[in-house]
Amino acid sequence: MSKIQAVFERLQARGRKALIPFITAGDPAPELTVPLLHTLVQAGADIIELGVPFSDPMADGPTIQRASERALAKGVSLRHVLGMVANFRADDNETPIVLMGYANPIESMGLEAFAAASFDAGVDGVLVVDYPPEEAVEFAQTLHRHALDPIFLLAPTSSEARMTQVGALASGYIYYVSLKGVTGSAALDVAAVAARIPEIRARTGVPVGVGFGIRDAATAAAVAELADAVVIGSRIIEEIEQSPSDKVCVNVGTLVDAIRRAMDAAVSRGQA
Repeated sequence: MSKIQAVFERLQARGRKALIPFITAGDPAPELTVPLLHTLVQAGADIIELGVPFSDPMADGPTIQRASERALAKGVSLRHVLGMVANFRADDNETPIVLMGYANPIESMGLEAFAAASFDAGVDGVLVVDYPPEEAVEFAQTLHRHALDPIFLLAPTSSEARMTQVGALASGYIYYVSLKGVTGSAALDVAAVAARIPEIRARTGVPVGVGFGIRDAATAAAVAELADAVVIGSRIIEEIEQSPSDKVCVNVGTLVDAIRRAMDAAVSRGQA
C-alpha cells in the first residue's frame, strides 16, 4: 500500500477529508521551502503538492506563474526540488509529497532516472500536467515500478472514455479540475462539482481531490462535504507573496489552519 493510499484509508476510518495544499518549490526563497513544508503539516495538511518551477506553466494562472518565475530566478531546478524533498524527509517520513509540474524537466532528466531519483528522495506521487492518459502508459508503469503513484487530472470537459482511461492508470488520487481555465481564474461552482464527482467515482475507484477555484475556508468546507480531498494552491501562493520573509511561515500556517478547521467542522456537521 502506498503512503498516499494509507492516508486516505486512515482519514476515511476517522470520518475526515484530506487537505492537500500546494506550494512552488523555491518560492519565495529556496531556504524557506522545507520550513514551509513543515508548517503545512503542522497546520493540518495530509498530503502536500510541491510544484516544480517551469518557465511555461500552461495550466497555471498569473499567481502560480509568478511563483515559478521567482523560483527560477533563484536557479531552482528539478534536482534542487528533489533535494528539498530529501531534506524534508530527514524530519518527516510520514507526510506524502506529490511533485506537480510539466513534462520538459522530466524528459530532460529521463523518465527512468527521474523516477529512481524521486523514489530515493522520498517522493510519493507525481502529477504531470501535460502527460495525457492516452500517452502516459509508460509514465505510469515506470512510476509504479519505483513505488510512486501517478496522479492524473480530470476536468469538467472530460469524456466518459477519458475518465475510464485515467481510472486504469491512476493511483493515489485523481485531481479534479473544478472549472474551465487556469489556476486561480474563477470562483468554484459547488453544485457543478457535486454533480460531477459521482460520475468520476463510478469510473475510477480512486479517491477524488478537487482543486482550482478554492479561495477560502468556506469554499474548502463545501468541497470537503463532496470530495475525498481539497486541493488549494493559488490562495496560499498569494499569502506567500504578500508576507514579509520573516512572517511567511506564520501567515501560511494561520491560513491553512483555518481551512483545516472549516473542513473538519463541515464534515462533522454532515455526519451528525
